[in-house]
Amino acid sequence: MVVADVGGTNTRVALASGGEVRTDTIRRFRIADYTALGPILSAFLREAGDPRCDGACVAMAGPVMDGVGRLTNVGWSMTRDDLAACTGAPIVSILNDLQAQGHAMDHVAGDKLQALVTGAEPQPHDAKLVVGCGTGFNAVPVFRTDTGRYVPPCESGHVTLPVLSDDDVSLARYVTSAHGFPGVEDVLSGRGFERTYAWASGTDAARPSADIMAALAAEDPVAIKAAHAFVQALGRVTGDLALTHLPFGGIYLIGGMARALTPYFPRFGFAEAFRAKGRFSDFMTRFAIWGVEDDYAALTGCAHHLKGLMMPGMDSARL
Repeated sequence: MVVADVGGTNTRVALASGGEVRTDTIRRFRIADYTALGPILSAFLREAGDPRCDGACVAMAGPVMDGVGRLTNVGWSMTRDDLAACTGAPIVSILNDLQAQGHAMDHVAGDKLQALVTGAEPQPHDAKLVVGCGTGFNAVPVFRTDTGRYVPPCESGHVTLPVLSDDDVSLARYVTSAHGFPGVEDVLSGRGFERTYAWASGTDAARPSADIMAALAAEDPVAIKAAHAFVQALGRVTGDLALTHLPFGGIYLIGGMARALTPYFPRFGFAEAFRAKGRFSDFMTRFAIWGVEDDYAALTGCAHHLKGLMMPGMDSARL
């Protein structure tokens, strides 16, 4: 099998066997050096000695519909026919990158998980939830059933940002200028963090996320206000998603922004914001939340998804 994790800046490609990624084969390609995804996959396979591929799966950072994936920040697209043509694989699949992460969650090593919020002991068929907060925002449920694992596509970052306090209303109005309404991703993302800092400054001052994090470490009051608003929003949104999908198997946070702000969760009340659901607040204690620190999880998810498609009895149509 060949698997790929296609982001807005880099693409990781690897060979896999039996659902396991061969880490010694992982190669990174810069998006800026290519004009499409097909040439990247062809270059990888050529350098790997043109192995026979029984299956191919790519995870793309963008929407996937009807077997067509579109890379949001670059404009590339790939169809299942394209993937079959450049790899020679009879079974191919194109996933949203967060779907691929969902397929990996049952296979992430324990030392790659950081306990953030405690919850009840999961049962074998309990659903899980993957929440990605990085360049953008999205979340997908992972349903585990007797007939297999199902990870439906979602666009959770484009729902309306929940508001409670006067500051929430002020922030929501501020970010509305981006796309005409206050979407979750307009706050909970890298560029959203920058907008939140501009709002907190009261001056529309633009500042890169990395600089804001450095200011936060130096106890800058504007950075503190921005980070507090961000963490509170992330807690509330994650809580809303938990009530929507009931992931008693755990909630898994991924993405650069989530990872960067995890050390500040206790200080800025992430768990409290997550559980603040009125008469359902006690119910919210059933959900455990974990931070994921596995950079190759999307590749693992692609490999296990392919393994499932290739099991005896599965339709060999390209999915």
